[in-house]
Amino acid sequence: MSVQHPIVAVTGSSGAGTSFVKRAVEAIFKRENLNVAIIEGDSFHKYTRTEMRAKVAESKANGGPVLTHFAEAANEFGKLEELFASYKETATGKKRYYIHSEEEAVEHNTRLGTNLEPGEFTPWEEIEEDTDIMFYEGLHGAVKRKDHGPAEGMHDVAQHVDLGIGVAPVVNIEWMQKIYRDTSERPYTVAQVRDTIMERMDDYMETIVPQFHRTHVNFQRIPLVDTSDPFSTQTEVAPMGPSPEDSLIITHVRHKDIEDLSLIVDQIEGAWLQNETTMICSGTQMVKAMDIIMTPIIQDLIAKKRAAMAKL
Repeated sequence: MSVQHPIVAVTGSSGAGTSFVKRAVEAIFKRENLNVAIIEGDSFHKYTRTEMRAKVAESKANGGPVLTHFAEAANEFGKLEELFASYKETATGKKRYYIHSEEEAVEHNTRLGTNLEPGEFTPWEEIEEDTDIMFYEGLHGAVKRKDHGPAEGMHDVAQHVDLGIGVAPVVNIEWMQKIYRDTSERPYTVAQVRDTIMERMDDYMETIVPQFHRTHVNFQRIPLVDTSDPFSTQTEVAPMGPSPEDSLIITHVRHKDIEDLSLIVDQIEGAWLQNETTMICSGTQMVKAMDIIMTPIIQDLIAKKRAAMAKL
């Protein structure tokens, strides 16, 4: 019996809230005492920050579609699939880090003896040994795209994922969260973020959205307050979007380990079953819902791996 080393992937657009879901999943890993190989989606971008700016400027000057981080042309889908396939079979593979800040630069330069700057990548390195599970968080955890490069073929990352988690709030909330992050944590104005959202729209529809048909669980947050104009500074809603109390969570589940969603609904206060695969609950119950849904799936993946290893 071969060992299938499990992979969990959280995927969603920039500003969707994947980092929030990542923290909830990592809490499960910690409670289950699992050694996790963590993969950051940004590390599979193709270009450094400086290179990307030049490529974007070039695409604009040429009058064609603007190159964006959502697009296959700006990412290493081949290397990402290679990692997923390698980990699935042997629990090995290569990863790197994209350096976002001065603090991260110091951390990695100290660890590696390098002199890297924010916006650059660390060298490729082997993932740590003896991990129980691999965990990806980023834009393309369930991507499946045709490569139009020299070695034309189909990159199917999704086929290797055991638990794919999609994060897709209604688009106005997604935009509000992105605007808040990029204007409070990064040096952008609301107008600049709005332009970026518009430039990314084609790639969003072509590359990001189709992934949510390949994930096993999708979390979609919807507002209970007015978010009609997410670009307005006059909104009565908090700039990062509606609070959990002012939101509902639509949870769509299609994983083989969850045969009866009504059993989960019964454990969550105020939740109801909209249909046999869709549960709705208050935003205040989102973490609890994620924990109840995902914990048994992760436990089952680890149990199957350990059973297979015991037979070797």
